[in-house]
Amino acid sequence: MDTSVVPDCEHCRCTSGRGSRMQKICVLLFLAWVCFLFYAGIALFTSGFLLTRLELTNQSSCQEPPGPGSLPWESQGKPGACWMPSRFSRVVLVLIDALRFDFAQPQRSSVPGEPPVSVPFLGKLGSLQRILESQPHHARLYQSQVDPPTTTMQRLKALTTGSLPTFIDAGSNFASHAIVEDNLILQLNNAGRRVVFMGDDTWKDLFPGAFSQAFFFPSFNVRDLHTVDNGILEHLYPTMDSGAWDVLIAHFLGVDHCGHKHGPHHPEMAKKLSQMDQVIQRLIEHLENDTLLVVAGDHGMTVNGDHGGDSELEVSATLFLYSPTALFPSVPPEEPEVIPQVSLVPTLALLLGLPIPFGNIGEVMAELFSGGSDTSRPYSSALAQVSALHINAQQVSRFLHTYSAATQDLQAKELHRLQTLFSRASARYQHLLRDSGEAEAALSTLTAEFQQFLRGARALCIESWARFSLVRMAGGAALLAATCLLCLLASQLAVAPGFLFRPLLLIPVAWGLTWTILFVGVSVTTGSKIDSVVLGAVAAAGSLLPFLWKAWVSWGSKRPLAPLLPVPRPVLILLLIRLATFFSDSFVVAEARAAPFLLGSLILFLVAQLHWEGQLLPPKLLTTSRLGSSAPTAPPRHSGTHALWLGIGLLLFTRLAGLFHRCPEETPACRSSPWLSPLASMVGNRAKNLWYGACVGALVALLVVVRLWLRRYGNLKSPEPSVLFVRWGLPLMVLGTAAYWALASGAEEAPPRLRALVAGASAVLPRAVMGLAASGLMLLLWRPVTVLVKAGAATSRTRTILTPFSGLPTSQADLDYVVPQIYRHMQEEFQGRLERTKAQGTITVAAYQLGSVYSAAVVTALTLLAFPLLLLHVERISLVFLLLFLQSFLLLHLLAAGTPVATPGPFTVLWQAVSAWVLLATQTFYSTGHQPVFSAIHWHAAFVGFPDGHGSSTWLPALLVGANTFASHLLFAALSSGGSRLPTAPALALPV
Repeated sequence: MDTSVVPDCEHCRCTSGRGSRMQKICVLLFLAWVCFLFYAGIALFTSGFLLTRLELTNQSSCQEPPGPGSLPWESQGKPGACWMPSRFSRVVLVLIDALRFDFAQPQRSSVPGEPPVSVPFLGKLGSLQRILESQPHHARLYQSQVDPPTTTMQRLKALTTGSLPTFIDAGSNFASHAIVEDNLILQLNNAGRRVVFMGDDTWKDLFPGAFSQAFFFPSFNVRDLHTVDNGILEHLYPTMDSGAWDVLIAHFLGVDHCGHKHGPHHPEMAKKLSQMDQVIQRLIEHLENDTLLVVAGDHGMTVNGDHGGDSELEVSATLFLYSPTALFPSVPPEEPEVIPQVSLVPTLALLLGLPIPFGNIGEVMAELFSGGSDTSRPYSSALAQVSALHINAQQVSRFLHTYSAATQDLQAKELHRLQTLFSRASARYQHLLRDSGEAEAALSTLTAEFQQFLRGARALCIESWARFSLVRMAGGAALLAATCLLCLLASQLAVAPGFLFRPLLLIPVAWGLTWTILFVGVSVTTGSKIDSVVLGAVAAAGSLLPFLWKAWVSWGSKRPLAPLLPVPRPVLILLLIRLATFFSDSFVVAEARAAPFLLGSLILFLVAQLHWEGQLLPPKLLTTSRLGSSAPTAPPRHSGTHALWLGIGLLLFTRLAGLFHRCPEETPACRSSPWLSPLASMVGNRAKNLWYGACVGALVALLVVVRLWLRRYGNLKSPEPSVLFVRWGLPLMVLGTAAYWALASGAEEAPPRLRALVAGASAVLPRAVMGLAASGLMLLLWRPVTVLVKAGAATSRTRTILTPFSGLPTSQADLDYVVPQIYRHMQEEFQGRLERTKAQGTITVAAYQLGSVYSAAVVTALTLLAFPLLLLHVERISLVFLLLFLQSFLLLHLLAAGTPVATPGPFTVLWQAVSAWVLLATQTFYSTGHQPVFSAIHWHAAFVGFPDGHGSSTWLPALLVGANTFASHLLFAALSSGGSRLPTAPALALPV
């Protein structure tokens, strides 16, 4: 059905003489221009919001010391000395993904005399505490402070380069690229060390071909707790015993996946941590004296088991060091020391006798260079620590100098202060090496100065790489706002008779090219670098200038713009309030509560408006004569009870949907709804069965509501394929979804002999449901829920015929009365047939379901779209989907209650409806357990129907996760596009 109305333009007039082809070309060109404007605005905004930094490809080497001066005193005269002599020849790095710091803490009582607090994840890594108590000089536990974003790829990047990934790097977490910066793995390869890896296959993309031996396992399936860990354990101890390695890296994923699937407070977390404790114990038994064991977590996790943000639990990770030989001169402190995660990089590099990676900004852990438990030579121990700090400071100073020369990101004043501090400390260090007479007094001062420089340099980089470009963000927002204004005015001006929208194509293109040429000329003249994002924004803004100038001139003239803005004043105030909330941090954090409040306010306004304006109409009846002329009846005014109950129902369902919520990271005192977790994470079969019954009941209720609605308007009385699919296909989809939920919630409890069958069914059932939904949508596109036609008194045969409206509206009456127009189209089709059969007697053609010719197709499509989206969520979200449909039906009927028949509903969507859809979509986004942060993304959706993963494909999991995240917006976009004016009357019978 083509209902597009395109305004004329100066160089592309879509007149009747040129036909509809020219008209469509005008529409496509205009839409292409609008898309360019939107993309340019978004690119400009994100370039100022999503921060990046320059990645230098420089590399450190043994042949090139990090700065002037001699090597440390211990390195002089030793063959193969590289910056500092190696203390260990081998390292075992055990990376336990999402090993939060408190996971390594013992189970203690908060009140003396009372039993310890029973939390599943506490006290399960008991081997760490036993080693710290029995061998205090051989081990140390640290609290590793992680830099956000706390996603795995970024943490691996920091753990090998010593640098700070920025926010935009989080987008590469699931499509990793090889690291181009200097890193520990590269330095190990350059030194000829044998690096063996086993575990998370993310390392394969970050360091292609860098390992002498590797055992990679797929890491993206967060529902799989054991495949990666069991694969590592199969190769770990045989590899250690073989001795064919210098550095062994084992990246375990079970703890992280258990957090995503069950959360940290589930008994499964205790099992995984106990398994990791056994791994650590066995590794210690296999260590030799020249080997260092490092047990580290790349990041933490929230109380819900997620990560990606910067909350305290996410940025707090565990770091444990152990060696069979003494490492530390003193016993561990009562409270573990907090160190930045990037400090591990320079420490491991110098301990292994490697150069520190060029871009490292971490601070070496000086205590590890003290010489162990031997306290007989305190001067030598302190000098070794200062030497390590001096080398580290030289390397960081070189990096700052190189980086500042390549870009202007770093603050010049602070950089000069740090360089002065380093030069002064370095000169004192060189003087100390030549004259050790005042060594005792100077060592502590030098240590403090080097540490001050290193910490200041790290703070400078963090501040510089986390600075937003407010100019670009404001420019992008302004460009997007101007584009939205263009779309609004174009939609209003397009239906105005005789209006010529002249600056539509060539004029904006000419202006855009002119400003682009001017910008390039100025940039070349001044020697500035041409930024493609800014260049695109200049072209977009230049093309908008004619429109903005025309709007400015028209404001206050004889034809003001105010009448072209059809937003009612109360709704406009509500939208402005909604806009204002985005400029307040507290309102952004509390958006999950602000959106339902504004939605409830809008509902109350709609009910009050209907009452005040006397527009509370009963279900509308439309009668049409035999000749096709139509006139709306004048039904009596409704008492108001109908709309009042609609409003009360909407408010009730809105409140019920608010029971499903996830607390944002910024409100630690808040408690998330326990109903957002999958049934598989529940403890207790009785409660699980009750919840499963409630979820299936919600699914059946959703089906019943849709079928009752379609039956009420007569849309199930047809032999058409699409109608038959609604009758039988939807129940099959409900059955398949319920069966999949049963398998997913009890897969871990299935007997071993049935697990293969369960795994196969878990893959087949979601695909079958999605296939049925796709088939139903294709049938609906081919033959929509159509008009039922009963022809002839003599022949009582009843059948369905599709009579789509395919012509352009020729008058305002065509826009106002769509149903009669369809009816007249049917009359023309049947006219010839009636003439041929006139000799057989009088024949009457009756048409039914004209009142729901559009809405039935929309409701059916919405239901078919809802099932795949529901499958991507956990089972208990089915209750939210049921509330979503109930809210949609009530809201549509409330909007239709006050809409006169003469209102051009299918072509003009009320602003009340638009505002309601936006608020309802936002509310459902939060009710389905989402938050606008990385840590709240439902990654498990990528494996619905694909429990074994997707191989090398990334577009399909991205599509599934995106559909899960924006499910509410997809549903409401589909609903508002075609169902903005659902009928409130039964099916119509119109005789010909």
